Amino acid sequence: MAGAEISSDKPHVPVLLRPLLAAVAPVSGVWLDGTFGAGGYTRGLLEAGADKVIGVDRDPLAFDMASEWAGAYGDRLVMQPGVFSRLDEYAQNLDGIVLDLGVSSMQLDQADRGFSFMKDGPLDMRMSQEGESAADLVSTATEAQLADILFHYGEERASRRIAKAIVKARADEPITTTLRLAEIIESCLPRPKPGQSHPATRSFQGLRIAVNAEYEELFQGLMAAERALKPGGQLAVVTFHSIEDRMVKRFFQSRAGKTGRANRYAPEIEQEQPQFTLKTRKAVGPDEQELRENPRARSAKLRVAIRTEAPAGEIESQAIGMPQLGGRAR
Repeated sequence: MAGAEISSDKPHVPVLLRPLLAAVAPVSGVWLDGTFGAGGYTRGLLEAGADKVIGVDRDPLAFDMASEWAGAYGDRLVMQPGVFSRLDEYAQNLDGIVLDLGVSSMQLDQADRGFSFMKDGPLDMRMSQEGESAADLVSTATEAQLADILFHYGEERASRRIAKAIVKARADEPITTTLRLAEIIESCLPRPKPGQSHPATRSFQGLRIAVNAEYEELFQGLMAAERALKPGGQLAVVTFHSIEDRMVKRFFQSRAGKTGRANRYAPEIEQEQPQFTLKTRKAVGPDEQELRENPRARSAKLRVAIRTEAPAGEIESQAIGMPQLGGRAR
């Protein structure tokens, strides 16, 4: 749910909204927004011509904030508490599905949610506000488990060094706040050069993904979308980092029957009965205007595919590159 914020008067425009609406035009029928957040995509779809949008979110705050404007759309807007990995239980024969992955600005900007290393708050990071928090994970995971999470989920090369420092620090006192954890991580890494991201960026990403089981949620959500879309229905996914984008890319390629090439000169092998056709063969990124308006859009990528008439099938998560914990962390 990255890239959208809401205020009492006007919400911020979510990341890649303009290219997304252009890619799926003309918009009509029933759509499902699997990452409702501040409602930016939902409103965009409704105003572009959708008859109805089902907004799904596991964060109860999202629907509380939407109450200020949702009534204007009447029964064209249905707010469904839940997770997008189960979206096929909420609706079938959909004309389109939108998934905007990651953490929303709405969550990042609230210090008490514990997502941001820029503001002090409880080390929480739970999108649903239920279950194990980041503080619980940091206090109970072994050094090897922490290193594994930081490396495989956060792509943090210094994962072992950081995990060792966390375990050492928690022996003195519990790590319960975002700034305390950020300080520990910063002590393990060189001072960033101008223009580089904060040293805690990758570690916070890894912990957030682990707390919310985001990669499993994404895999199951893609499979649920395949089951819920009608023939001709469109699936649009916006990602924010390389692992997510790789999973979506490989899912679309696999379900579109593209098995790759035996070598770089051989033609792609077409499989029978693909479940999708690719509408965007390359990922769509933000234009210069969007980068000026929202620097958080710099890493965003959009991919769109169209559902065929082939029956929904099954695929292993490893086939689309979902990270598997248990491998060696560096």
